[in-house]
Amino acid sequence: MKTPFVTLPQLQAITQTYPTPFHLYDEAGIRRTARDLKAAFAWNPGFEEYFAVKATPTPAILKILREEGCGVDCSSLTELMLVDKCGFGGQEIMFSSNETPAAEYRLANQLGAIINLDDFTHIDFLRETLGYIPETISCRFNPGGVFRLGASKEGFQVMDTPKDSKYGFTREQLFAGYKKLKAMGVKHFGLHAFLASNTLSNDYYPALAGILFELAVDLEKETGCKITFINLSGGVGIPYRPDQPKNDIFAIGEGVRRAYERILVPAGMGDVAIYTELGRYMLGPNGCLVTKVLHFKHTYKEYVGVDACAANLMRPAMYGAYHHITVMGKEDKPLRHVDDVVGGLCENNDKFAVDRPMPDIDIGDLLVIHDTGAHGFSMGYNYNGRLRSAELLLREDGTVKLIRRAETPEDYFATMVFEQ
Repeated sequence: MKTPFVTLPQLQAITQTYPTPFHLYDEAGIRRTARDLKAAFAWNPGFEEYFAVKATPTPAILKILREEGCGVDCSSLTELMLVDKCGFGGQEIMFSSNETPAAEYRLANQLGAIINLDDFTHIDFLRETLGYIPETISCRFNPGGVFRLGASKEGFQVMDTPKDSKYGFTREQLFAGYKKLKAMGVKHFGLHAFLASNTLSNDYYPALAGILFELAVDLEKETGCKITFINLSGGVGIPYRPDQPKNDIFAIGEGVRRAYERILVPAGMGDVAIYTELGRYMLGPNGCLVTKVLHFKHTYKEYVGVDACAANLMRPAMYGAYHHITVMGKEDKPLRHVDDVVGGLCENNDKFAVDRPMPDIDIGDLLVIHDTGAHGFSMGYNYNGRLRSAELLLREDGTVKLIRRAETPEDYFATMVFEQ
């Protein structure tokens, strides 16, 4: 069972001002998560978290994270513009993109961001774009093959297929790229990799760290390049299902420390900074989608129709992803029904839950769809003419603040050209 961070009386009060559906974020939870991450890696003096802006590109959220000492990772022109408006600058910004237009590299450089190159050919493209290569550059590594991590004490096995990923340098390209960049005047090098998504194992980051630390030692020996930082990227997951284990960020930080002491320190690289690039871990559980029951349908299955849809939360429709649902006020009621919880899009995959055990539900009940704080609102769209919902912040003092208004029909029509 998952417990919402908001109560039914609070939601009833909120919906008097802000109609459903809306995304709601927990300020206290966001700050607590950021502080725990910082504490878990406090053993590394250069540690920085670069929050993945794509997960939750909302100014109020980004400003909270900046107050907690986090940087940001951007992957597009508008994300760079957004973080600039939120007060981030210089090496508080990591720019990790692929198939990158020249204008995006120019703005990243103008803001002083650390540029994380995705491909060997981008070295020449960047030099042609800027007229030079910045003194600090990072490169993204893709080891190819299949990445496997055996079942841990939590009982979770990690497997992903880097060879099918469009991102990153091969090992051979990486060594050639470092030599080329050094010849172009780069003085400070970073190394980045992302091998698996949403892992529920305290062993993933330490395993990834071991791979990157050993690679970094080889790179310094063979190329003479000074590795300043190693970015472990994202991949630390959250338990979407109530019965899944929760990652222990302190155990993860300790596992990375042990790998650091075993590999980097003996190689004379004990000054390398560790960076992370977490989105889902930072925000996922600290946000939810609140929606209201509108209709029931009794045909070949039992359907509960709500006023949210896949335009508000794409993950279940796109991936078949599980998001837990709490019927507010009925948390302890017996699960007497098996329902599909569906939205109003003209697509049959517009389902937040399929064959989900549910309690008795009434028209007007408020549902909390859990773990939507990352890759929830940000993946919204306007298919079927549906409008993006509001975003609200539940502040530490219990009050609620509007941090993004709901779209209006005027917003929907604003970019259209009607021929006269």
